[in-house]
Parts: sequence; structure tokens; C-alpha cells
Amino acid sequence: MELLQDLNWRYAVKKYSTEKVDEQKIELILNAINLSASSCGLQPYRLFVISNEELKLKLKADSFNGQIAESSHLLVFAAYNKITTQNVQDLVSLTAEVKNVSIESLDGLFVSIDSFFRSRTDEQNRHWAEKQTYIALGTALVAAANLRVDATPMEGFDAELFDKLLGLDEKGLHSTVILSLGYRDEANDYLANTKKVRIPLEEMVHTLN
Repeated sequence: MELLQDLNWRYAVKKYSTEKVDEQKIELILNAINLSASSCGLQPYRLFVISNEELKLKLKADSFNGQIAESSHLLVFAAYNKITTQNVQDLVSLTAEVKNVSIESLDGLFVSIDSFFRSRTDEQNRHWAEKQTYIALGTALVAAANLRVDATPMEGFDAELFDKLLGLDEKGLHSTVILSLGYRDEANDYLANTKKVRIPLEEMVHTLN
């Protein structure tokens, strides 16, 4: 299957070339992320796409991940700080518009989702939102591989610095995980031509019939 070929091709690139990714491919990856699975359909995160070289250098700061600055584009997945009733109302309004139904017909949906999040602490909802970003990250990795765009997911970054430079706190967001995009520098990346290492499928998968 092409999907398995795509996934076997990809790896976490350690060294990028200076070649830039075409904006059309970036747009396709962003559309794939937007179509990613999301609990309740709430999509409790926003995505920041950074190609500005000066800003990427500032964001790298003292991080050991040089890919932050070397990448063609850097994607920052920023989760909601809290889930509000307005967030839920916005989802219901959008659902009514897209599905061409009345908002009143979705009262049950609104009450169900809103009551769930209001029954939990802000910290619980913040943690939930963070986990949702990783589902989107997974979609981004598959989409990038399909387009033969290299990608490196990273948690090794200064979240406080990112939040400050991108003004995330005033937007009600916080950086959770980042993804660099670009093209591998095969001559200088020690992983570029090595085989992917994964445990055998029979060890990974436990089938219960």
C-alpha cells in the first residue's frame, strides 16, 4: 500500500536542506490538519505557521533542536487554556450553518457538550485540549509524508518563549507541540539513509478474538 510506503519513508529529520517547501504543499498539509479527528468536533487548538527566518531563529534560542530554525516552515500547535461555553456555542452555530439546520434543533448537543466541560476543572480541560493537538499532529505527519515533505515533531522547545513571542497568552492559548517541515539534507543527516527501526508487528499488536 502507498500509505505504508509513505510511513516507511518518513523519519524525524535531524538536518534540513535550504530548499523551501512549495506553499501549495503547505496548504494541503494545513487542510489535512483541519480535517483531523477531534473530540466533539471542537478543535480546541489553533495552528501557527512560521516561515519568517528571523522569528524562527528567535524561537530556537537555546533549544537543542536546530530544526526549529533550519526548517522551511515551522508549525506551532497551540491548545486552548480553557474550554468556555462560548467555544461550545461557536461550534453549535457553525454546525447549524454547515448542516443547514436551526440552532434550536441542536440544543441537546449544546447542553450535552457544555455540561460536560463545565463539570470539569480548567486544568482537566486544558490537559484534554493538549492531547487533542497530538491527534492533529499525527494527521500532519501522515499528510507531509504523502507529499514527500519531511517533518520533525518536537517537544524540546521553550514553551514560555514561544508563548511570549507569538502572543499566545492574550489569545487564550499555549504552545503544546511543534512540527518542522522541509527537505532532508541527505549528505549531513546521519539518519537519512538508515533503515527505520520498529519492533515486530506481532510484538506490538495483541489481537483479542
